[in-house]
Amino acid sequence: MINLPKRIAVIAPHPDDETLGAGATIARFADAGVEVSVLFVSGHLPPLYPKEVFKASQLEANSALKVLGVKRWEFLKIPATRVHHLPVAELNEKILKFLREREPEVVLLPFPDRHIDHRVIFDSSVVACRPVHPQFPRLVLAYETLSETHWNVPGIEPGFGPEFFVDVTNYMKRKKAALECYASQIRNGPFRSVEASMALGKFRGSQNGCGYAEAFKVIRIVI
Repeated sequence: MINLPKRIAVIAPHPDDETLGAGATIARFADAGVEVSVLFVSGHLPPLYPKEVFKASQLEANSALKVLGVKRWEFLKIPATRVHHLPVAELNEKILKFLREREPEVVLLPFPDRHIDHRVIFDSSVVACRPVHPQFPRLVLAYETLSETHWNVPGIEPGFGPEFFVDVTNYMKRKKAALECYASQIRNGPFRSVEASMALGKFRGSQNGCGYAEAFKVIRIVI
């Protein structure tokens, strides 16, 4: 049994990724008194999006995180799909700075999937989590993100085969409420919707003998 951590950090490529991938897990730990911090690395900013779109997503994120019980969050404001234009060392340092300031025992980061931002941020997050500092995170996990994670090409790109599951049966209503805050991001289409997220949680729960679960790839466990 792993002891309850004091601090958890979540690295989110964009507003809504944290809720899609780990919203119910965040709510469960927040309710247990764990300090949860979220870093939004990128966002819907110019040149691809008007500033107003980013401002709307910021307000939505603020509402969603309050629903989940998150106390601290930060926006780096790097334009979406332009994260890879930033020098690697600079991105690594930004993420490392966030982690050093919070000293989390647990870090949740995005799986390197179809979205270029997710892949680049995964790489930098793993670098930032290296065990080269006395306060390095002992538990590092990668979460799945509807729909990007499941669009990787089987046999050619890495597939999401989770080894770590969190029973979130009592927290899916909170996840649903948080997702509904992201009116500009969550669509009613078949690939990214509240309904699809609930169905994925139900499926992950069915794999593990619980009502609902969220799934993660293990990067590091040190106990």
